[in-house]
Amino acid sequence: MAKHASTPEQQSVRVLKVGERVRHILSELLARGEAHDETLRATNISVTEVRMSPDLRNAKAYVKPLLGREEAEVLKALRTNTAFFQKEVAKRLGLKFAPKLSFQPDESFDEAERIESLLKNPKVARDLGDEG
Repeated sequence: MAKHASTPEQQSVRVLKVGERVRHILSELLARGEAHDETLRATNISVTEVRMSPDLRNAKAYVKPLLGREEAEVLKALRTNTAFFQKEVAKRLGLKFAPKLSFQPDESFDEAERIESLLKNPKVARDLGDEG
């Protein structure tokens, strides 16, 4: 029997779903303090997003420590324990291939803060006020 080719939309939905599952797994591991690392156990870390490659072999996990403190230390600890996280994700995900994880700082909060400060600028506020 011929294998049905999936549409690009189905592929992208699958990539998003797998990314969200990986995010949940990583969040759970970090919340429970399952990594054997004091830095990770002592810090509340949010996994804000996981972006999967189309072939599901690579995953970029975007993380942010609570209040943005000790970000460099947290990233170093996460990267040091990548093998542990990959093994756990592979075990819980049940895919044919385990995705290779890489941890990145989530800079979307910093970008939102920058945009907010621009919008509060009196010159920009004046221009925005003219439109309303």
